[in-house]
Amino acid sequence: MATDFKSIPIIDISLLLAKCDDPKMGEDPGVCRVVKQLDQACREAGFFYVRGHGIPESLINEVKHITHEFFDLTYEEKTQDQDDSSSWIQSEHFGCRGYQRIGENITKGIPDTHEAIDCYKEIKQGMYGSLGKPMEGCNQWPLNPLNFKSLMEEYISLCTDLSRNIMRGIALALGGSPYEFEGERAGDPFWVSRMIGYPGVSIANGQAAARK
Repeated sequence: MATDFKSIPIIDISLLLAKCDDPKMGEDPGVCRVVKQLDQACREAGFFYVRGHGIPESLINEVKHITHEFFDLTYEEKTQDQDDSSSWIQSEHFGCRGYQRIGENITKGIPDTHEAIDCYKEIKQGMYGSLGKPMEGCNQWPLNPLNFKSLMEEYISLCTDLSRNIMRGIALALGGSPYEFEGERAGDPFWVSRMIGYPGVSIANGQAAARK
Protein backbone atom coordinates (compact mmCIF):
# COMPACT_ATOMS: atom_id res chain seq x y z
CA MET A 1 0.00 0.00 0.00
CA ALA A 2 1.29 3.45 -0.87
CA THR A 3 2.48 5.61 2.01
CA ASP A 4 2.90 9.36 2.39
CA PHE A 5 5.52 10.85 0.08
CA LYS A 6 6.49 14.43 -0.67
CA SER A 7 7.41 14.04 -4.35
CA ILE A 8 7.31 11.48 -7.13
CA PRO A 9 10.64 9.59 -7.17
CA ILE A 10 13.07 10.21 -10.04
CA ILE A 11 15.13 7.13 -10.93
CA ASP A 12 18.20 7.00 -13.16
CA ILE A 13 17.77 3.70 -15.00
CA SER A 14 20.88 3.93 -17.20
CA LEU A 15 22.68 1.16 -15.26
CA LEU A 16 19.65 -1.11 -15.68
CA LEU A 17 19.47 -0.47 -19.42
CA ALA A 18 23.19 -1.15 -19.84
CA LYS A 19 22.66 -4.71 -18.59
CA CYS A 20 19.06 -5.39 -19.61
CA ASP A 21 20.03 -8.03 -22.19
CA ASP A 22 22.33 -9.91 -19.80
CA PRO A 23 20.62 -12.98 -18.28
CA LYS A 24 22.75 -12.40 -15.17
CA MET A 25 21.78 -8.74 -14.87
CA GLY A 26 20.35 -9.38 -11.41
CA GLU A 27 23.86 -10.01 -10.09
CA ASP A 28 25.19 -6.64 -11.21
CA PRO A 29 25.62 -4.15 -8.30
CA GLY A 30 24.49 -1.19 -10.41
CA VAL A 31 21.36 -3.02 -11.55
CA CYS A 32 20.62 -4.02 -7.96
CA ARG A 33 20.69 -0.36 -6.89
CA VAL A 34 18.20 0.57 -9.60
CA VAL A 35 15.99 -2.42 -8.76
CA LYS A 36 15.92 -1.35 -5.12
CA GLN A 37 14.79 2.15 -6.14
CA LEU A 38 12.09 0.74 -8.43
CA ASP A 39 10.87 -1.52 -5.65
CA GLN A 40 10.68 1.34 -3.15
CA ALA A 41 8.97 3.69 -5.60
CA CYS A 42 6.32 1.13 -6.55
CA ARG A 43 5.61 0.24 -2.94
CA GLU A 44 5.61 3.72 -1.42
CA ALA A 45 4.48 6.08 -4.19
CA GLY A 46 3.04 3.96 -6.99
CA PHE A 47 4.60 6.27 -9.59
CA PHE A 48 8.07 7.30 -10.67
CA TYR A 49 9.88 9.37 -13.28
CA VAL A 50 12.89 7.99 -15.12
CA ARG A 51 16.00 9.61 -16.51
CA GLY A 52 18.87 8.01 -18.36
CA HIS A 53 16.19 6.35 -20.51
CA GLY A 54 18.14 6.56 -23.77
CA ILE A 55 15.39 8.07 -25.91
CA PRO A 56 17.09 10.87 -27.92
CA GLU A 57 16.29 14.37 -26.71
CA SER A 58 16.10 15.42 -30.35
CA LEU A 59 13.25 12.96 -30.98
CA ILE A 60 11.37 14.11 -27.86
CA ASN A 61 11.65 17.70 -29.06
CA GLU A 62 10.39 16.68 -32.51
CA VAL A 63 7.38 14.98 -30.94
CA LYS A 64 6.59 18.09 -28.89
CA HIS A 65 6.99 20.35 -31.90
CA ILE A 66 4.84 18.33 -34.29
CA THR A 67 2.13 17.93 -31.66
CA HIS A 68 2.00 21.70 -31.15
CA GLU A 69 1.97 22.06 -34.93
CA PHE A 70 -1.08 19.81 -35.17
CA PHE A 71 -3.04 21.55 -32.42
CA ASP A 72 -2.33 24.92 -34.04
CA LEU A 73 -4.29 23.86 -37.13
CA THR A 74 -7.90 24.87 -37.63
CA TYR A 75 -10.61 22.40 -36.68
CA GLU A 76 -11.32 21.70 -40.34
CA GLU A 77 -7.66 20.95 -40.98
CA LYS A 78 -7.47 18.67 -37.94
CA THR A 79 -10.40 16.53 -39.01
CA GLN A 80 -9.92 16.27 -42.75
CA ASP A 81 -8.20 13.34 -44.41
CA GLN A 82 -7.52 11.27 -41.32
CA ASP A 83 -5.67 8.11 -42.21
CA ASP A 84 -8.44 5.51 -42.53
CA SER A 85 -6.81 3.39 -45.24
CA SER A 86 -7.01 0.20 -43.19
CA SER A 87 -9.85 -2.20 -43.88
CA TRP A 88 -10.10 -3.17 -40.22
CA ILE A 89 -13.49 -2.73 -38.62
CA GLN A 90 -13.69 -0.02 -35.99
CA SER A 91 -14.95 -1.27 -32.64
CA GLU A 92 -18.42 -0.09 -31.66
CA HIS A 93 -17.30 -0.17 -28.02
CA PHE A 94 -13.89 1.44 -28.23
CA GLY A 95 -13.84 3.41 -31.45
CA CYS A 96 -12.56 6.67 -29.97
CA ARG A 97 -9.26 6.63 -31.84
CA GLY A 98 -8.04 9.73 -33.59
CA TYR A 99 -8.86 13.38 -32.98
CA GLN A 100 -11.16 14.38 -30.15
CA ARG A 101 -12.24 18.00 -30.17
CA ILE A 102 -12.83 20.32 -27.22
CA GLY A 103 -15.79 19.26 -25.09
CA GLU A 104 -16.10 15.71 -26.44
CA ASN A 105 -14.37 14.18 -23.43
CA ILE A 106 -16.63 14.23 -20.36
CA THR A 107 -15.40 14.11 -16.75
CA LYS A 108 -18.04 13.79 -14.01
CA GLY A 109 -20.67 15.06 -16.41
CA ILE A 110 -18.70 18.17 -17.38
CA PRO A 111 -17.13 18.61 -20.86
CA ASP A 112 -13.35 18.94 -20.63
CA THR A 113 -11.67 22.04 -22.01
CA HIS A 114 -9.06 20.20 -24.01
CA GLU A 115 -8.61 18.43 -27.33
CA ALA A 116 -6.64 15.27 -27.95
CA ILE A 117 -5.40 12.57 -30.28
CA ASP A 118 -5.92 9.03 -28.98
CA CYS A 119 -4.09 6.02 -30.37
CA TYR A 120 -3.69 2.48 -29.10
CA LYS A 121 -1.98 -0.70 -30.08
CA GLU A 122 -3.71 -1.77 -33.27
CA ILE A 123 -5.59 -5.05 -32.89
CA LYS A 124 -6.87 -6.86 -35.95
CA GLN A 125 -10.37 -8.29 -36.04
CA GLY A 126 -10.45 -11.65 -34.26
CA MET A 127 -6.85 -11.35 -33.04
CA TYR A 128 -7.81 -12.12 -29.44
CA GLY A 129 -11.25 -13.59 -29.98
CA SER A 130 -14.26 -12.18 -28.14
CA LEU A 131 -12.05 -10.94 -25.28
CA GLY A 132 -10.22 -8.49 -27.52
CA LYS A 133 -13.20 -7.40 -29.63
CA PRO A 134 -13.83 -4.13 -27.70
CA MET A 135 -10.25 -3.05 -28.49
CA GLU A 136 -10.22 -3.90 -32.19
CA GLY A 137 -9.55 -1.15 -34.69
CA CYS A 138 -6.87 0.91 -36.37
CA ASN A 139 -5.47 4.26 -35.38
CA GLN A 140 -6.81 7.31 -37.17
CA TRP A 141 -3.61 9.24 -37.76
CA PRO A 142 -3.84 12.80 -39.09
CA LEU A 143 -2.19 13.26 -42.47
CA ASN A 144 -1.16 16.81 -41.59
CA PRO A 145 1.61 17.41 -40.55
CA LEU A 146 2.91 14.98 -43.14
CA ASN A 147 5.32 13.01 -40.94
CA PHE A 148 3.08 12.88 -37.87
CA LYS A 149 2.35 9.15 -38.09
CA SER A 150 5.93 8.01 -38.80
CA LEU A 151 7.39 10.19 -36.05
CA MET A 152 4.86 9.07 -33.45
CA GLU A 153 5.26 5.40 -34.35
CA GLU A 154 9.01 5.71 -33.93
CA TYR A 155 8.59 7.39 -30.55
CA ILE A 156 5.96 4.88 -29.34
CA SER A 157 8.16 1.96 -30.42
CA LEU A 158 11.07 3.29 -28.36
CA CYS A 159 8.79 3.89 -25.36
CA THR A 160 7.43 0.34 -25.63
CA ASP A 161 10.96 -1.10 -25.64
CA LEU A 162 11.87 1.12 -22.71
CA SER A 163 8.84 -0.07 -20.75
CA ARG A 164 9.80 -3.68 -21.40
CA ASN A 165 13.27 -3.06 -19.99
CA ILE A 166 11.89 -1.27 -16.93
CA MET A 167 9.61 -4.26 -16.33
CA ARG A 168 12.71 -6.45 -16.24
CA GLY A 169 13.87 -4.43 -13.26
CA ILE A 170 10.46 -4.67 -11.62
CA ALA A 171 10.44 -8.44 -12.18
CA LEU A 172 13.76 -8.64 -10.32
CA ALA A 173 12.31 -6.49 -7.53
CA LEU A 174 9.53 -9.08 -7.14
CA GLY A 175 12.10 -11.85 -6.80
CA GLY A 176 11.63 -13.40 -10.22
CA SER A 177 13.60 -13.76 -13.42
CA PRO A 178 14.10 -10.51 -15.36
CA TYR A 179 12.01 -12.07 -18.14
CA GLU A 180 8.94 -12.99 -16.04
CA PHE A 181 6.78 -10.45 -17.88
CA GLU A 182 7.75 -11.62 -21.35
CA GLY A 183 7.02 -14.66 -23.50
CA GLU A 184 3.57 -16.21 -23.17
CA ARG A 185 2.80 -14.56 -19.83
CA ALA A 186 3.04 -10.91 -20.82
CA GLY A 187 5.15 -10.61 -23.94
CA ASP A 188 2.50 -8.90 -26.05
CA PRO A 189 2.02 -5.51 -24.37
CA PHE A 190 -0.90 -3.21 -24.98
CA TRP A 191 -0.06 0.48 -25.13
CA VAL A 192 -2.05 3.70 -25.08
CA SER A 193 -0.91 7.13 -26.23
CA ARG A 194 -2.91 10.30 -25.69
CA MET A 195 -1.64 13.67 -26.92
CA ILE A 196 -3.52 16.52 -25.29
CA GLY A 197 -3.81 20.17 -26.27
CA TYR A 198 -5.05 22.80 -23.84
CA PRO A 199 -6.19 25.95 -25.64
CA GLY A 200 -6.19 29.35 -23.98
CA VAL A 201 -9.30 30.09 -21.94
CA SER A 202 -11.10 33.23 -20.87
CA ILE A 203 -13.45 33.76 -17.98
CA ALA A 204 -17.00 34.63 -19.02
CA ASN A 205 -19.77 34.91 -16.45
CA GLY A 206 -17.60 33.14 -13.92
CA GLN A 207 -17.08 30.11 -16.17
CA ALA A 208 -14.09 29.04 -18.19
CA ALA A 209 -14.76 29.19 -21.91
CA ALA A 210 -12.56 27.73 -24.64
CA ARG A 211 -10.85 30.25 -26.84
CA LYS A 212 -11.99 29.88 -30.45
